[in-house]
Amino acid sequence: MKKLKNLSLLAIATFALTGCNCTKEQCQQSAKQQSQYDVAAIVWPAYHPEPRWKELGIFGDGKGEWQNVYEAKPKFKGHQQPLVPLWGYESEADPIVVARKIDAALAAGVNVFMYDWYWYEHKPFLEGALNDGFLKAPNNERMKFFLMWANHDVDGLWNNKLDRKTKKKVIWSADIAYDEFVNVIVPRWIEYFKKSNYYKIDNKPVLAIFDLPNMIRGMDNSPEKTRKALDYLRSECKKAGFDGLHFMSMAWYGPARGAVPGIEKPTPADVVKYYGFDSLSVYNMQGPYDDYNVWPQRAMKEWPKFMEAYPTFHPVASTGWDNNPRFLPKDITNVAKNKSPKTYEKVLRMVKKWADENIKTQRKLIIINAWNEWTEDGYLEPDKRFGYGYLNATARVFGAHGQKTEEK
Repeated sequence: MKKLKNLSLLAIATFALTGCNCTKEQCQQSAKQQSQYDVAAIVWPAYHPEPRWKELGIFGDGKGEWQNVYEAKPKFKGHQQPLVPLWGYESEADPIVVARKIDAALAAGVNVFMYDWYWYEHKPFLEGALNDGFLKAPNNERMKFFLMWANHDVDGLWNNKLDRKTKKKVIWSADIAYDEFVNVIVPRWIEYFKKSNYYKIDNKPVLAIFDLPNMIRGMDNSPEKTRKALDYLRSECKKAGFDGLHFMSMAWYGPARGAVPGIEKPTPADVVKYYGFDSLSVYNMQGPYDDYNVWPQRAMKEWPKFMEAYPTFHPVASTGWDNNPRFLPKDITNVAKNKSPKTYEKVLRMVKKWADENIKTQRKLIIINAWNEWTEDGYLEPDKRFGYGYLNATARVFGAHGQKTEEK
């Protein structure tokens, strides 16, 4: 097969419709192989004019965190900034914009979007990308989605005018009290779960959580109250016609995190059992992030211990790391150097092989960081440097139309 480096996903989609150069039997085998996987790309829903940006005093241009992207400057020789999206600085609350993203993702073999979901000070935050963009896109039902409750505190991280010390001041707490969780949050989530394209495992809607200790903190630092809240959520899922809740952690809770009554230093297995986690993934491959050629191998060495504590570990492939656009010119943060679609494709094949060898369920969920984390240099969307390289690499590994040849 010809190289796909500069081929657009529109061309890939057309190729899929008009036929490929494999035999009927080969195409059927390819489709059967691809049906074993669900590939979920993380969506950072910050690239639209969210009204609450004004409360934080940032992004006055009205384009959300796109402003950090186009204001970025290189901080050292060879620093690849600013990043320039090939599709432009479009609003992700525009359903037509999102419709194109859905088609491109599906053509590449990405069939699930994992949306970061936020709630602060008794109000939603950044829901516009999901509610107004994705769910109103005319083709949204072709794509599955699920929520990752990103319950971290809001500080000055997104404000590129603050120094490191000032950034650490908490502006919004992520705490949600028990009554608000039961009476406001759970009904809101259930309405999402009822969507026909909400992602489920064994007829259980998947909900991921970023920070369990913060949930406990919001429940008056009570593990008992926290488990009671989760049990209530599970019961409401059953009332809605599901077989329960698939509760996923997006962080590894070692002995010092996640209190369990009666155990001074609970192990990860204790935490899993007490709170009823069904699976684990991680939001990004664990650092350090200094060299993309060695970063994935280091991260994957941690995965066996994850498998020991959790019923299932969903492996993650990261596309890169560089969050310098969020910091002052004098503040230089770590960068995953030597990234490219070619090195990413090798990592994705490693992750797929790991899933084949370690995940025994009929369908294997694989997480990609990310669809659009532009201010962390983690994105599949096309840019002016690599074109459609990352999407095409993903298509060669997980696309459903025989695109299996590794690019040379």
